[in-house]
Amino acid sequence: MGCGRVGSALAHALESAGHSVSVIDQSREAFRRLGPHYQGETITGVGFDRDTLESAGIARAAGFAAVSNGDNSNILAARTVREVYGVGNVVARIYDPGRAEIYQRLGIPTVATVSWTADQVLRRLLPEGSASEWRDASGTLGLFEVQLAPTWFGHRAVRIELNTPARVAFITRLGKALIPDGNTLLQAGDLIHVIARDVDLSRVESLLAAAPEEG
Repeated sequence: MGCGRVGSALAHALESAGHSVSVIDQSREAFRRLGPHYQGETITGVGFDRDTLESAGIARAAGFAAVSNGDNSNILAARTVREVYGVGNVVARIYDPGRAEIYQRLGIPTVATVSWTADQVLRRLLPEGSASEWRDASGTLGLFEVQLAPTWFGHRAVRIELNTPARVAFITRLGKALIPDGNTLLQAGDLIHVIARDVDLSRVESLLAAAPEEG
């Protein structure tokens, strides 16, 4: 739902991955963003209206993305699709970070546009501490990009798990993601992504800001 820049990009990405796609938008003119190579369906209408959703094939849909420019419309559509039609893979774009957190806790995955963009910029301006990349619906567990003191470079990545209550999910190195094994050495420029509990995050940050413990 929503054929802006995000919606049209998602439609093309899904088609490229071999999926059939239907795009809903209130403005017929919005579909011009899809270009001549789009092969899917276009439905003009309100994205949370059941007749519109059924015209788009919601009854057989594997997933639904609400990415219009209205928070209320996105949440209402996402809840309708999840609760009425039982679609499992549902995500809503929300501009208000506070509301996004509330709906996340209700089990509706959300992307808080403003907070995500600000977070991405801040982590480049102030590369210390940690930055949240994902949280589970209960808000107790998260995926975080963490910063290492230079004294960690040259040590094995597994030492992070030995020294802190966190688990290394993956490392971004020179723009590519890798899953470390027991022999992977930490290098300058690595972006470290860990899984940790919220209650442990401060401790993880302080341990990684200091030299690794020996032994």
